[in-house]
Amino acid sequence: MSFDRPQSAESLRATGQAPEPAVGPAAERPLRWYHPLAQRNYRLFVAIQLAGSTGVWMQRLAQDWLVLQLTGSPAAVGVAVALQFLPMLVVGPLSGILVDVYPKRRILLICQSITALLALTLAVLDAGGGITVWTVYACCVALGITSAVDGPARQVFVNEVVGDAALRPAIGLNNAIGQLGAMAGPALGGLVIANAGSAAAFAANALVCLAVLGLITAIRTSQLHPSEPPLRGRGQILAGFRYVRCRPSLLLVMLLAGLLGAFGMNGPVVLAAFAEDIWHSGAAGFGMFNTFSAAGALIGALLAARLRTLGRRGIVVSAGLFGLTQLVAALMPTQELFVAMLVLVGVMTLLFLTGAATTVQLEAGADVRGRVLALYLPLLLGGHALGGLLAGWLTEEFGVRAGLVVTGALGMVSAAVIGLLLWLNARRRPAAS
Repeated sequence: MSFDRPQSAESLRATGQAPEPAVGPAAERPLRWYHPLAQRNYRLFVAIQLAGSTGVWMQRLAQDWLVLQLTGSPAAVGVAVALQFLPMLVVGPLSGILVDVYPKRRILLICQSITALLALTLAVLDAGGGITVWTVYACCVALGITSAVDGPARQVFVNEVVGDAALRPAIGLNNAIGQLGAMAGPALGGLVIANAGSAAAFAANALVCLAVLGLITAIRTSQLHPSEPPLRGRGQILAGFRYVRCRPSLLLVMLLAGLLGAFGMNGPVVLAAFAEDIWHSGAAGFGMFNTFSAAGALIGALLAARLRTLGRRGIVVSAGLFGLTQLVAALMPTQELFVAMLVLVGVMTLLFLTGAATTVQLEAGADVRGRVLALYLPLLLGGHALGGLLAGWLTEEFGVRAGLVVTGALGMVSAAVIGLLLWLNARRRPAAS
């Protein structure tokens, strides 16, 4: 079974899905995954990506844990998760216009400043004892809106940092680093909460945001490779939708990411419930679970960085294994075996997310890449929001283990269905040509 029927280089370039061919020595051998790191601006960008992603996910976890402490309800945590990501479904398509039209560096500076302010506000209120669940919910919404703009801007900015020559390895490495931060952030947040409380986690993220602002400022604008912005107009809002609609295989990969976000990426809800209700290990266990998930993510990031591309088949297989490892983890009889399975969950998470994000970016034309990512990220994280509600409801109604078994099984079914549709699309394509 194959999902990746080859297309000619000419047809790919005509649709913006492939760069112009390299000439000279660069054409003789492919670039290695670490090649972009030779550029100073890209080294700074990698630090921005890792620190920024780690900090915002640490903030999200601290918000979720604080809601659990204030309410004692996993369903309330599910609401917090939903409020963090649902704004992306509304703001996401509009943010793509901002990212494609306005300077990405300026957008990143504004978004990081807002994130720092939100983190500092929660730190002060939490430390002073004046925090309420409604205050946390409001900050969740504000962070969701900010992230809806910051995410696509950061993803597309890599194009300007490295230029066309090193774009493919830079995108793959960038996605691996970003997803690693998404796993490391909750692990770090769990450790900080266990030892110093949630207020310290918010304060730590405020400091991380200030560091990221310094790194963005240090990027040399004279060495950037800015692209020509598209013409402005109402039609630009629909350009990303039209682009994706005309490419069924790209749409299916994005849909799979949304389904996996809904059915599988609910760590804050599930791990908090396992720590409280199954293993009775509290904040220390919560931090440990996230740490081992991050260790698996590190392994997955290293594997993803060395792979040129997973291809659609690899994306589907890693998605199915992601659901399977979650299902098996739910059935583990001891905490030690549960933790061991979390490592495998982390590996599969990173392989799938990195493969899917890299495929979406490389197949999107440079002139619409921001708008395509502004559809992809809301699908992924909006699915995550709906999944938080689903996981919270399943956990309260049927128990922690049953909830994780159901979501893991749904992830496997999603991978199988999308895999079948990709295969059918690949078989239809030659007949239509």
